[in-house]
Amino acid sequence: MKMTLFRRYATRLSAAALCTALLCSVPMLAQGGGGGGRGMTPDQQLAALTTQLTLTADQQAKIKPILEASAKQMADLRASGGDPSTMRPKMMQIRTDQQTKIKAVLTDAQKPKYDAMLAAQQNRGPGGGGPPQQ
Repeated sequence: MKMTLFRRYATRLSAAALCTALLCSVPMLAQGGGGGGRGMTPDQQLAALTTQLTLTADQQAKIKPILEASAKQMADLRASGGDPSTMRPKMMQIRTDQQTKIKAVLTDAQKPKYDAMLAAQQNRGPGGGGPPQQ
């Protein structure tokens, strides 16, 4: 009797764990694997940058306002309801300004890693973030 009850609970627990794992992976897949910037909050972007570039607390404190300001500018631009073809260059300029400001905070050792991150985002295709390659 106890073994049957144990198996029933174990099966239910396994099914719940599997469903939870699947539901947690969907947002990451929707964001193209993470780290891109598009669809991510400033806090998520900062966490990704901190992990990939090993940012110090001081750098995090300087970069967070940059990410928040860029996100607000992007949201304001989207809310304006303009033509997407005219909004795109403005969004690209916001992104370029953000990248320039972030690079100013990074050390010389971190800058090549950041450039590699940006290149990887561009290679992911549409929605990868950053200016298009020329």
